[in-house]
Amino acid sequence: MNNPPPEPPEDEPGPVFDPRAIDLVLRVGELLLASGESTERVNEAMLSVAVAYEIPRCEVEVTFTSLLVSAHPGQGAPPVTGSRAIRRRTPAYWRLTALHELVQQASIGMLGVDEARTELARIKRGRGPFPPWLLVVGLGLIAASAGVLGGGGPIVAVTAFVATVLGDRTAAALARRGIAEFFQLAVAAAIGASAAVIVVALGSPGRAPTIVTGAILALLPGRPLVASIQDGITGDLLSAAARLLEVFLIIAAIVAGLGAVVYLAVYAGVRVDVGDLPPSPALLEPVRVLAAAGVAVTFAITLAVPRSVLIPAAIGGALIWMIYVSLLHLEVAPVLAAGVSAVVIGLAGSAYARRKQAPSLPFVVPSISPLLPGMTLYRSMVELNSGDAATGALSLVGALSIALALAAGVNLGGELVRAFQHVGLSVSGRGARPAARRTRGF
Repeated sequence: MNNPPPEPPEDEPGPVFDPRAIDLVLRVGELLLASGESTERVNEAMLSVAVAYEIPRCEVEVTFTSLLVSAHPGQGAPPVTGSRAIRRRTPAYWRLTALHELVQQASIGMLGVDEARTELARIKRGRGPFPPWLLVVGLGLIAASAGVLGGGGPIVAVTAFVATVLGDRTAAALARRGIAEFFQLAVAAAIGASAAVIVVALGSPGRAPTIVTGAILALLPGRPLVASIQDGITGDLLSAAARLLEVFLIIAAIVAGLGAVVYLAVYAGVRVDVGDLPPSPALLEPVRVLAAAGVAVTFAITLAVPRSVLIPAAIGGALIWMIYVSLLHLEVAPVLAAGVSAVVIGLAGSAYARRKQAPSLPFVVPSISPLLPGMTLYRSMVELNSGDAATGALSLVGALSIALALAAGVNLGGELVRAFQHVGLSVSGRGARPAARRTRGF
């Protein structure tokens, strides 16, 4: 009774970790997300870096515009949390390849924290594989190649090239003035449609659809569309909804600019008719196959892919066109033909990327670009503004259906590859992937 009460045991401190590791995890995720990677892959990469540098009980939250990392040392030690906001997203697929290599080296213990931070700073400050002027020219070459793919000749290619470059430079000037991107895209689409209207007014209505197709194809959001469907399939519904809204806003801007010009042309008496559209542009001619490869290569250049990806992108663009046209000749519906073609490309591109230990987006996104529905969008605008609203609405729905089929097909091909993958950052199995757990929608 006279003895003093025993003192409570001291709480042992939690595991000690380097706080710079949390900053490294955030910066890796920020650069991956800003460069165009899907939410699931960003989450996987951040967790891999956190495990490599022994961040205790790390929790990672990735959304379309922000990142959150929290470490819980335990034993009474306070948690450590860091966050970053993604204010600017610029497609730079060469960075994705370099960042995935950094994550792999860190995961196997080849890089310390200081070395990883130095390498990350080098990647962030590094220049892309192509000069800036080539990215601008690449947009024009997309339009020129798409014009040839739609059945046009040299005049169509040159006109589409000039209209697209002029639209892009005008949009860049509006950006420097602080104008929102929605209106930049609308103006760029309107300039491309204006070139087609001028061609119609000069007496060559048959060339107008191919010019507009090329100009629209350079603006269509293939990259965010694939990423949005991938996020939805893998269970990141918040990011999927945000990306899909971005896609529809881009398409709405293109439709607005295109529709305004077509309406003014019809109102001014310029003959813009559905009968001028090419009845069957999908042909297995050598020129068309080369044009499809050209669309894929130039699309890859604008996405700043590594130079080694250009040849696989060309092969993928030619392959998806040949499969698509072959299915159309077998009387398969265009939406189903686009989806099946995209599955083949997704399967081949993901398998090749796995063999190269690289991300799959640089291989598959440029390859689906020849099938983006530029012609169908133009058809819908002509029908809507020439008095056939019901048919125009159906054509617009058809264009959106083809775009979604392409994105879903590419992701299905990637899922088939992942189902048999047992090593790497994206292993198969329910325990390695929360999206694989059965919920039945609950």
